[in-house]
Amino acid sequence: MRIKSRWFRDDKPKSAQQLAGAVAFIVWRVVQNALKRMRVAQFDIDPGPQYFSFSGEFLVFLVQIADRIAYQRMEASERIAFTTALALRLGEILEDNQTDLLGPAGDRSYRSRFISLFNERSPDYAHYGYTDAGPDFAFVRHLGNSLLEIMPEKDHSWVVSQVMEIEAPEAVAMVQKSMADLFQTGPRPARAPRARVSGD
Repeated sequence: MRIKSRWFRDDKPKSAQQLAGAVAFIVWRVVQNALKRMRVAQFDIDPGPQYFSFSGEFLVFLVQIADRIAYQRMEASERIAFTTALALRLGEILEDNQTDLLGPAGDRSYRSRFISLFNERSPDYAHYGYTDAGPDFAFVRHLGNSLLEIMPEKDHSWVVSQVMEIEAPEAVAMVQKSMADLFQTGPRPARAPRARVSGD
């Protein structure tokens, strides 16, 4: 999956909110890609509540990853602003999609449900390790176990290994690369000229 992760004008530092908006778009696409791959691998994830439960758990996981990357690159107050804006923006995107497919949420908005899930999971993820190499085993295992609760029983034997060995590492790598690109400022490196074929 190709993701655009360069600013149109990247010579000026970006605010925490600007970074969060760009990362939210990327994270949403990464989760949709993971869902598509899981369905291609014959896991039953039907459009509807289950689809969005899966999305919500994976989004929370990737917000935690983005927060750890921000921790390495931002001052504390800026990191808090970034992570808060990221979670809120993803809640909005999730709500827009759920409303389109499922209709109005009723008394409690889809966005507020996502934020509650984020707040519920965050203390657990806070115990796990993250380095330049990525999240530790327990970090990724927590995502696998959270998704296990969503999947039908027939998929229980394989879903954790699929998530831990394939989907999570690929998703983390895409977020890491995209955020590294987004944090860069300064002139872009010149592109190599495209090869041309002569008709002579």
